[in-house]
Amino acid sequence: MEHFHIDIHQRPEPKSIAPRFTSVKIRWKGRAITDLTQGIHRSYLFPVYSPAGVSLTSESPVDHPHHNSITVSADVFFVQLPPLSPAISTLIEEATYNFYVNNIFQGRAPGRIWVVGVDSEEISENHLRVVQTIQWQGPEEWGAPADIGRRVLAEETRTIDIFPRAVANIIDIRSQLRPTDWDVTIGTTRHAYFTIRMADELRPANGGILIDSEGRIGQEEVCNQLAGWVDISGPAVGGQKAGITVIPHASATGIEWFCFDYGTMLVNPFMREKGILNRGEELDLGIRILAHDGDATEAGVADLYEAFKGEGK
Repeated sequence: MEHFHIDIHQRPEPKSIAPRFTSVKIRWKGRAITDLTQGIHRSYLFPVYSPAGVSLTSESPVDHPHHNSITVSADVFFVQLPPLSPAISTLIEEATYNFYVNNIFQGRAPGRIWVVGVDSEEISENHLRVVQTIQWQGPEEWGAPADIGRRVLAEETRTIDIFPRAVANIIDIRSQLRPTDWDVTIGTTRHAYFTIRMADELRPANGGILIDSEGRIGQEEVCNQLAGWVDISGPAVGGQKAGITVIPHASATGIEWFCFDYGTMLVNPFMREKGILNRGEELDLGIRILAHDGDATEAGVADLYEAFKGEGK
């Protein structure tokens, strides 16, 4: 690649508070953009940098250690297990998993979201595309395939398009999720699907500002409302202002925002309704991340949103 540089760091065993197995470090003309990180429980983006190099997200905050920066995940994940052998039984059994919290949650055993392949392409000087092939694997259990000890419940193609800019690094994340051998139901749950967790110093509880496209400010005004975008910005280490804007793609519009002053923004289509995915079907959802310097006004978020709408995503 001429303009982007990708460096893969592999660790055979996790050795930190937020253990990582692999980090795919992405840089543009020497400037750090983000890492695509594989942890014990899921794949996520961390760190995520503004153009000036401000680290904007938290990898494993004490209050919610499963909020790994920018993630795709879901709790309340039901599957219909077909009979192992019609000669033995035609009974279809239901199993329930959790792909959101790191531990057993409300009786649901945790699975893991595991990258099994990565491809990348430098499309232009200012555009990198990374495509991850990901398995949503159930927990190790009796009766699961012997080679990994886990059922592969769904497969995901995650396409990450990166567009570095002067004021904001633009990151599009598209998740295409397909059941494998089982029909899948997600939700209802407040714990899904795209989760963004801000760095501690940028949280509204610590002086940051949570604002949406309608000018509403703060958790009480923004949470459970409809808006074209939501932004959290604040003074980072050293006093420099920076933040993140989240814009749903057309596939994820019309969804109430789930945002909190402790620094979390969620785009979740399963908070009010279940999502049913039968074999052969696909869940296709996307968001745009603006990792910007300054606050929402200084970064020109409103103009960037209008430009986004013109792209037809």
